Amino acid sequence: MRGIFNSIKIIILSLIFFLSYKCNNNSSMKKIIKTKEAPEPIGPYNQAIEAGKFIFLSGQIGIDVDSGELINENIQAETNQVMRNIESVLKASNRNFDNVVKSTIFLKDLNDFTIVNEVYSKYFKNKISPARETVEVARLPKDANVEISVIAY
Repeated sequence: MRGIFNSIKIIILSLIFFLSYKCNNNSSMKKIIKTKEAPEPIGPYNQAIEAGKFIFLSGQIGIDVDSGELINENIQAETNQVMRNIESVLKASNRNFDNVVKSTIFLKDLNDFTIVNEVYSKYFKNKISPARETVEVARLPKDANVEISVIAY
């Protein structure tokens, strides 16, 4: 079942990428989005990539950009930091949470689902939340408890 879900997800993301390129074929195929207001990537990837009219943000964890430390004293504080990091990358691409159409939440413990939802919902001012899935995972980078990635237009 997991294999089918991942295959469908790849097909949908490929379709979004293709359509965004076709809708905006006067620009280059992709553009790197980078800001000092969000943590530097901890691997060979970028904070975000703009493709056509869409921006694909890499997963963010609760790293404080000033200290470089993971904020993880509790799931609420960690989720707030994740959302602030996402907000910074969106801002660098001249977008905000109103532009988010899709998100994925990775949780180390699905028992944190309710608290993460409470924090997450505060960032969507117009109450039109994006499509989303939430999955429990065995482990996240830097032993974070939550990681969130988004797609915006």
